[in-house]
Amino acid sequence: MLKEKFIYNPLERVNIKGTRHYQTPGGKPLPSVTSILDALKDKTALHEWRKRVGNEEADRIIRLAVGIGTQVHLHLEKYILEEDRPGGTNLIHQMARELSEIVIEKGLSNLDEVWGTEVPLYYPELYAGTTDCVGVWKGKPAIIDFKTTRKPKRREWIDDYFLQGAAYASAHNEIYGTDIKTVVIMMIGWDEEADNMGNYQEFVVESDEYERYALSWANKVQMYFDKYMQ
Repeated sequence: MLKEKFIYNPLERVNIKGTRHYQTPGGKPLPSVTSILDALKDKTALHEWRKRVGNEEADRIIRLAVGIGTQVHLHLEKYILEEDRPGGTNLIHQMARELSEIVIEKGLSNLDEVWGTEVPLYYPELYAGTTDCVGVWKGKPAIIDFKTTRKPKRREWIDDYFLQGAAYASAHNEIYGTDIKTVVIMMIGWDEEADNMGNYQEFVVESDEYERYALSWANKVQMYFDKYMQ
């Protein structure tokens, strides 16, 4: 599956005024894709949710979500690299192994090639980030991102995921001369109480829709620089 088509050089992560940046080959630290999206995001719904469930319960859910997400990503990366996958007997490790098996069966099975995992990317002078996977999905060059979720998602709720993918595709195209216009979000549910344990969802953006997200992302980068980088 793994085909090292490009040389992906690592980018050092640096923290500037509490915001993640990446040190790029040009010597200039650039804001991360997720930092840009987070800075421009309307957090009203998040604040209302935290108020509704209480800070203690919100923190518990977030810790669990982060733990499961990290382990699922690690399982999928190790599977692609054909390396030993994590062990562990606690609840999070057990869940991550079971959930990753579903993503492997229903999602990764459609990958023809993988060019890299945890791929560092940057767009000169603008932004940088790390995408989960770059390769060929159903015959098309694509950015592939893995997501874990407590509750099932509707397409209209995850614009930021599509913008994130378009950002990575634009950066890859700029640096490596590719023509990636497909973004695939492979999402696995983990919360039994939300009736979402093991529920696999897949969202794809391509062609004209991809172009719209790429343009929208470019506009967001401009907004971020106008607001925070003057």
